[in-house]
Amino acid sequence: MVVSEAEIGEKLNKKVPLARAGELAIRARGVGIKFDSESRREDFKTMTHNLFRRKKKEEFWALKDIDLTGYSGDIIGVIGFNGAGKTTLCRVITGILRPDRGKIKVAGEVSALLSLGTGFKQELTGRDNVYLNGMMLGFSRTEIDELYPEIVEFTGLGDFINEPIKIYSRGMRARLGFSIAAMIEPEILVLDEALSAGDIEFNERATAKTKEILSRTRAVVIVSHSISYIENNCTKAIWIEKGEIQASGEPAEVCALYREKVEERKAARRKSRFARFKRTKITAGDRTAVKVKNLGVNFKLEHKTFWALKDVNMTVREGEVVGVIGHNGAGKTTLCRVLCGLLKGDRGKVRMKGEVTALLSLGAGFNRQLPGRDNIYLNGLMLGIPRRQLNEIYDDIVGFAELEKFIDTPVKYYSSGMLSRLGFSIAASTNPDIFIIDETLSAGDAAFHEKASERIQEMISGSKAVIVVSHSMRFIEKVCTRAIWMKEGQVLYDGNPEEAVSRYRADVKRSKQFKKLR
Repeated sequence: MVVSEAEIGEKLNKKVPLARAGELAIRARGVGIKFDSESRREDFKTMTHNLFRRKKKEEFWALKDIDLTGYSGDIIGVIGFNGAGKTTLCRVITGILRPDRGKIKVAGEVSALLSLGTGFKQELTGRDNVYLNGMMLGFSRTEIDELYPEIVEFTGLGDFINEPIKIYSRGMRARLGFSIAAMIEPEILVLDEALSAGDIEFNERATAKTKEILSRTRAVVIVSHSISYIENNCTKAIWIEKGEIQASGEPAEVCALYREKVEERKAARRKSRFARFKRTKITAGDRTAVKVKNLGVNFKLEHKTFWALKDVNMTVREGEVVGVIGHNGAGKTTLCRVLCGLLKGDRGKVRMKGEVTALLSLGAGFNRQLPGRDNIYLNGLMLGIPRRQLNEIYDDIVGFAELEKFIDTPVKYYSSGMLSRLGFSIAASTNPDIFIIDETLSAGDAAFHEKASERIQEMISGSKAVIVVSHSMRFIEKVCTRAIWMKEGQVLYDGNPEEAVSRYRADVKRSKQFKKLR
């Protein structure tokens, strides 16, 4: 299905830019990318590791005969399930990977945000990382000096811009990464799931910024698992599955076809062991799993002391799924880090009754040079699972993550969605007493999101407690038995999930109106 540029513009009720018809931005013809143990794109560490592997990796084509044309003014949305080849396509467009077959031409400088925190130095401050990334992109210090105030204002990080990013939440990193990539005014901007960790307010501003960029750039390529986002904000869409383009053209038509496929997968799953996505039954018992009393955590910033958490009180009983919502920087990640023992409170008390497993950062604990197989054992052993038990549950982990074809590929080639699947599958296999998840499911596709939700519901049936930080309001309302809304380090509401979401959305709306009045 191929739709002309004029038809796209007409159906979106927008004028087609005059430069679009003759100004080519991206052209790919017959592009193919393969991964195998003999691949020339392996670095020294990976090649050394492969020499000692008993099993030779099977040749796998991540992209097959990709044809793509993008003109000036295009916002190209790329959709597909995890492992479909979306991230690989982004890496080809940016020049990180060279095609093994076919040709690609990109007319202009490319700025890419392919993974949250890519290129960031953990020990450096947000400010230093702005300058570091800007210079890596070819800008002089004088040019970055001019852009810096606008970048910082757009991030909304305030005083945290002068703090090491190792203390940033995933959402804060998303803000910083997008702000750097967008403010340098690239000729072509590539975003691979870069907005999945952003809160409601930031995602709306980022969407508006993306449209603004088009007035000064050639094209934007956006990978997202949000079908509605692609449908509402792109001028053309591409659906990729198993490395091949299934459909391309007008977003509404492509997204409709993709939705049909998503529903087919859901229907197939209902016939297997997985139930239909449903509301979690409230099974909370009388025994307490987590008790937090007057918790306070502060960070010594450059000119003041910042309280990331202020007098937080919460009690989680066995059998509860507690969702935590709020804007980026509200204190959600800090709370998770305290609960799993990575941070100590400066005041107050925290009691955790049982073994705790936490999934706090996408890809955390993974050795990028090793394949998924070895990372399962590495992470499993770090979580205290004996090797004999890992041998028994290995097939279940791989099957649940649906990464059979990629399990012998170094995880440095995995997309954010694939990392999300593998990390969750390993952590969930431990059957912990308390499972803490900090926004690590946002990169997964709709099918895996549903399956992960079902797994969480299964864990609750075994009287476990689960605490989930998420920007997906649908997840909070359907899966969580209770929700906590946080703002500026404080708990503003603790109770019914629908009420928590309603109050949070109302607060976001009030904040937008206030900013317009200023």
